Amino acid sequence: MKMLRAVLLACLLAISLASNTFLDGEWESFKTAYNKLYEPQIEGFRRAIWESNIKYIERHNLEADRGLHTYRLGMNEYGDMTNTEFVSVMNGFKQNLTKSVCSQYSPPMNVDLSSLPDTVDWRNEGYVTEVKNQGQCGSCWSFSATGSLEGQNFKKTGKLVSLSEKNLMDCSKPEGNKGCEGGLMDQAFAYVIKNDGIDTEKSYPYKPKNGDCEFKREDIGATETSCKDIKLGSEDDLQAAVATVGPISKGIDASHPSFQLYRSGVYSERRCSSKNLDHGVLPVGYSKDFLREYWLVKNSWGTSLGQEGYIMMARNKDNQCGIATQASFPTM
Repeated sequence: MKMLRAVLLACLLAISLASNTFLDGEWESFKTAYNKLYEPQIEGFRRAIWESNIKYIERHNLEADRGLHTYRLGMNEYGDMTNTEFVSVMNGFKQNLTKSVCSQYSPPMNVDLSSLPDTVDWRNEGYVTEVKNQGQCGSCWSFSATGSLEGQNFKKTGKLVSLSEKNLMDCSKPEGNKGCEGGLMDQAFAYVIKNDGIDTEKSYPYKPKNGDCEFKREDIGATETSCKDIKLGSEDDLQAAVATVGPISKGIDASHPSFQLYRSGVYSERRCSSKNLDHGVLPVGYSKDFLREYWLVKNSWGTSLGQEGYIMMARNKDNQCGIATQASFPTM
């Protein structure tokens, strides 16, 4: 063990010594901007990852300048993490296509694609709370679920109430969710139905760690009667739901460095899977960027990633990143 520790420290020292001194100022600015505090023995290791990500960003953006990509990358608070580390910590959507507690959604009979608006953004209608930050915890599924619940509660009551992700994390374990170790939005909806309510964010504030259930009935912020699953793989049905229902919970493949470091533009990753999903997000609208159709997606990684916490994901492009593979919403 001592030998292994010595070898590791030697490697970290070598990495530290190999740092690009021209980036010293940028490194200090990065640490200040995101309140990064490192133990001396690991700072060189984190900086080496950060420098590697800078090179990746620069290479990608040069290719974007030549028209090879429809989106650009940028540094954010996750730039000191390897992609493998990032995915293992942040992406907690546990896919399940064989069992669902929700019934099948069917678009209204009087709704077809030609009748839908070209642009939808539920933020402008008061349906969407501020971008939240799950921290280093695989609780994305709970943020996706509360986002959809918040929208439907606003639709019903006219009041935008921030709802508690921690309530779902701590109390929906019997439904199959595992807090920071991952979960599924349908299972969160099942809990809210069974529990006859979910507490407000204010009464049950978020912490990026697992805990015991502390639900209090007097602090309920919303209730739910049922939930609906959108037809697997149908972007048409997803568009109908987003346009007529509101923000929709869904899983995507967010396992790539390009997603971790996304900054702007319409995200389209050729390596994305439409089947293997690992992250829960919240489409809150859709539109076009020039001729590129996109979904407007709210994330739960804070405002440093993307466009103040939002990402534009390619729409009607062969179910890019599984955007329409597993989507659902609550009804009230």
